[in-house]
Amino acid sequence: MSDTSDFPPPPVNELSKTSSGSFDASRIGEVKSWLASQFDAAGKDVPDFEYNSRSVSHLHNLATISQAKTQAATIIANDFRLKASEYRSQAARIREILENVGLAQEGLPANVVASSQVLANVANLLNIRDTELSSFLVAMGDVSLRKTGVEDKRAKVQKESKILLDYTRKAIARLTYLKRTLAQLEDDVAPCETQMDGWKTNLAILVSKERQYLQQYSNYKAMLNRVGYIPEISHGMLVEMAEHRKDLEKKTKPILDTLRSYQDLPPDKALAALAIEDKKRQYNAAEKYLEDVLQSALATSED
Repeated sequence: MSDTSDFPPPPVNELSKTSSGSFDASRIGEVKSWLASQFDAAGKDVPDFEYNSRSVSHLHNLATISQAKTQAATIIANDFRLKASEYRSQAARIREILENVGLAQEGLPANVVASSQVLANVANLLNIRDTELSSFLVAMGDVSLRKTGVEDKRAKVQKESKILLDYTRKAIARLTYLKRTLAQLEDDVAPCETQMDGWKTNLAILVSKERQYLQQYSNYKAMLNRVGYIPEISHGMLVEMAEHRKDLEKKTKPILDTLRSYQDLPPDKALAALAIEDKKRQYNAAEKYLEDVLQSALATSED
């Protein structure tokens, strides 16, 4: 029985029908005959199943393929049997010739028989048809070339294996480092979250303070605008004006003291009036000098 399990199922073909609509009886008969022969060879009975167009077509294709392969196998087996018969005949003739010249296997020493057997085994191993020295040399050269090729492939594979092993070691080291780093990061998660919560609280406070400071800045700016403050009035200029004011106070203080001393004079109306007018002129001159100094300082800062 030929094995047909390796063949894909053939396409389903409709069975040819007669004019009465029945299936092709000859094809069904071929299928039944083939199934009976195959199951008989296996010692089993043909199972019951429905013979329809699909199953009969499929089984007929399997039967055709099986019969073709069985026929081909039969031809090859007959050829092998014929060759085996020819080989046996040739072996008988060679044995007869060896016996006639006194070289029969039974008459040879054991070491010669063993050497011949070893020679034959080596020839079979090297896949040569004779035991000529040239054939052995050619076969050994072929084996040597194959050995060299195998050694080259082995060296290449060992080199690649070494490279892959190195890559694997590096990958394992990196994996270990990454695992250690991941563990450290996981340990740092809780402290970092606590610190982030503190930062969020501080950030909210800072935002509130920022709003408060911006509001105060706006209020102070509006207040400075109301009092006429301009950026040109710097601290240095105010200090300089304060120093000039102190100088003027020093200069006007003797005059004021003199005016106060006139309050103690005898009541001479004419002289008192002249003295008062003189002191007023000096006081007005001092005020004018102070105004000139302030105007000069303002003009200098504007330049």
